[in-house]
Amino acid sequence: MTGPHAIAAIANSARQDAQSLLSDAAAGLLDAGFRVVGVLAESNDVEGACSAAFLRDIASGRRFSIQLDAAPAGTTCHLDAAGINEACAGMLPQIAGADVVLLSKFGKTEALRQGLWEAFSRAISAGKPLLTTVSPKHVEAWTAFAPEAGWLEPHSRSIEQWWQAAKASASRRPDAVRSR
Repeated sequence: MTGPHAIAAIANSARQDAQSLLSDAAAGLLDAGFRVVGVLAESNDVEGACSAAFLRDIASGRRFSIQLDAAPAGTTCHLDAAGINEACAGMLPQIAGADVVLLSKFGKTEALRQGLWEAFSRAISAGKPLLTTVSPKHVEAWTAFAPEAGWLEPHSRSIEQWWQAAKASASRRPDAVRSR
């Protein structure tokens, strides 16, 4: 499953809602008393718009708009990189004290070393358990970035098994996950 940092990803597909899985995982970990940080994607339920309109900071609950009203000339993408960058900057100081980091997605901005890239890098450098989602078109970039990462099946049981293994591995480090 994992390497030394307990990094895992869920492959995004049209058949499942990976963001709901991450959101449920965050809620369960928070309810169990773990220090969970990161950002989750939330939609705006607008027909034809990109699926994510906001990133919600797990620790603070703050929402960051990541969708432009109109796509820039020459593109159909409504993604607002400034909103992603703001969400990332707000979350970075939280990583050091986290038990686990959940990041909505390793996508096109991260493949370009932008967006949430610094949060991914900081979590891995700090040896924090990290869970994310990856779309099929960015698997190669994700694998290059985190070759030791494991792939999870898109269901809560797989996430729970990952967390138990990640927590056990992390507990052997000096800055360990607090036991629950």
